[in-house]
Amino acid sequence: MTSAPDSSEAALALKPRATWRESMVVYLQPRVLIVLLLGLSSGLPLALSGSTLLVWMRESGVDLGTIGLFALVGTPYTLKFLWAPLVDALHVPFFTRQFGRRRGWLVFSQLLLIGAILLLALTDPARSPLFVALGALLVAAMSSTQDIVVDAFRVESLPESEQAAGMASYVAAYRIGMLISTAGVLFLVSAFESTGIARSTAWMWGYVAMAAMVLIGTVTALAATEPEQSAQAEAATRGESTFTRVLQAAIGAFSEFLARKDAWAALAFVVLFKFTDAFSGTMTAPFVIDLGFTRNDYAAIVKGVGLAATLIGGFAGGFVARRYSLAASLWIGAVLQAVSNLAFSWLAIVGVNQWALALAISVENFTSAIGTVIFVAYLSALCKNPLHTATQYALLTALAAVGRTYLSAGAGYVAQAMGWPMFFVISVVVAVPSLILLIRLQRRAHFEMLGPVRV
Repeated sequence: MTSAPDSSEAALALKPRATWRESMVVYLQPRVLIVLLLGLSSGLPLALSGSTLLVWMRESGVDLGTIGLFALVGTPYTLKFLWAPLVDALHVPFFTRQFGRRRGWLVFSQLLLIGAILLLALTDPARSPLFVALGALLVAAMSSTQDIVVDAFRVESLPESEQAAGMASYVAAYRIGMLISTAGVLFLVSAFESTGIARSTAWMWGYVAMAAMVLIGTVTALAATEPEQSAQAEAATRGESTFTRVLQAAIGAFSEFLARKDAWAALAFVVLFKFTDAFSGTMTAPFVIDLGFTRNDYAAIVKGVGLAATLIGGFAGGFVARRYSLAASLWIGAVLQAVSNLAFSWLAIVGVNQWALALAISVENFTSAIGTVIFVAYLSALCKNPLHTATQYALLTALAAVGRTYLSAGAGYVAQAMGWPMFFVISVVVAVPSLILLIRLQRRAHFEMLGPVRV
């Protein structure tokens, strides 16, 4: 199924490899450290409108069907490409003038995000799931806007020699941010409850603490310097009207991408590649709670042990991507991340066993991280034109969120109807369409046309 490495990949192999010292020192560059801290800020909000919120809802007595539908609050992550051109072209009053084009948007979006998290903290899932959904939707909207700006800032501020280190730092910090907003929140809620505070109040203060954590990103944005490329782009378009800037950013990014050979097949593949992960991941938190594990079990094992497995899997994914062609790497990642869901079917049969939970979570997170690193390499390879990188990357990551947001919305009903063991078997089967598309793209020489890919 794999294709032979093309001449450009062979050329890359002839280049001298960096020493271990050179490879490590780059992670200490100020620009890379800035990106790392922004990654932490970006990783915090996702779980607050996702898995952590689902645990709060399940503990409040919300039924599985409604919980499954809450995948829809991730809609902003899917549609963020629609307003990415606005972020590229529009000036935010006061913020842009005071801090610059990218830093102004960073500070502005983070302040709005803090307000949205505080609003969600004041809702009550037991009394009004609708208000919870609206609050979560607002958090997702502000979070996805921050992601657009951070991606653009990362691409524009880092030289080519630091791009790989910047992406690796961003992804690692993003995962740590998610750990804080999952395991960290759950431990906080348990600690608040142990002092005699009511459960609903404990959850509120847990979310308030997460709103305060976003300030890390705000301080980072204030300490950073405006990317030189951004300043040059600002100077080049200063004489154009706002409408012209938005139109050029939007039309240029989409038309350039859609003019490519097999563009629609590539876009469909982007949507479906991580669907197997999204389908099972939507119900992982309710599954663990329903099986009989405690909230602290979930926090310590699912998010603690899971993070370690994810980071190790990230390094493994990097090794795979360096060792094999992009097409072969995608095959390895696709198969591993799909088959690993069977570990949860096994856990459903075993029942409450902490070692079994740790093993299942480690297998799933390890293989998922391999798939994610290879997938990010593929998305980066698709964004060739530096004039449209931010908008195109927003489009691709938004499409990648379709599986998590829309296609996974019915996962709760499937789990309710089929039972947990069969549900995770089905989550393996849903990977088949992406494998069919991978075969088509490989036969059409899609990956050779992308050229060499460095992770």
